[in-house]
Amino acid sequence: MMVTISDEFQMNNIARMKEIYQSVGWKKHSEKVIGQIFSSSNHTVFAFINGELVGFARAISDGVFNAAIYDVIVHPYFQGQGIAKMIVDELLVQLKSISCIHMISTSGNEEFYKKCGFKKLKTGMARYLDVHLTEEYLT
Repeated sequence: MMVTISDEFQMNNIARMKEIYQSVGWKKHSEKVIGQIFSSSNHTVFAFINGELVGFARAISDGVFNAAIYDVIVHPYFQGQGIAKMIVDELLVQLKSISCIHMISTSGNEEFYKKCGFKKLKTGMARYLDVHLTEEYLT
């Protein structure tokens, strides 16, 4: 298995990105929304196997002090092969000069992010408009 990593967001991958979002249960990401969030992100990483997009992630940063990583997603068929780690590692290379990198993990993936070097925040806070996200992520 040859994994190729790219940092170039291409609009012609949006339909496949929507499929990957849906494969992990994220059903609200339309092609329009995907285009908007990735076009607005400072940093992007895409993983391909034999030219097929299998995973991606994005980050937003001020370029100096702070960054936040979002949407680290690998199609379930390709999970467990180290692809998500490759994606996160590439984002961390892109963000190497940033002093504070935040990450909000989906429930159940906390151990993976610990292996990537992330630690639990003492003072993290959030506000969600969606009641289901409030129930899942806030205490």
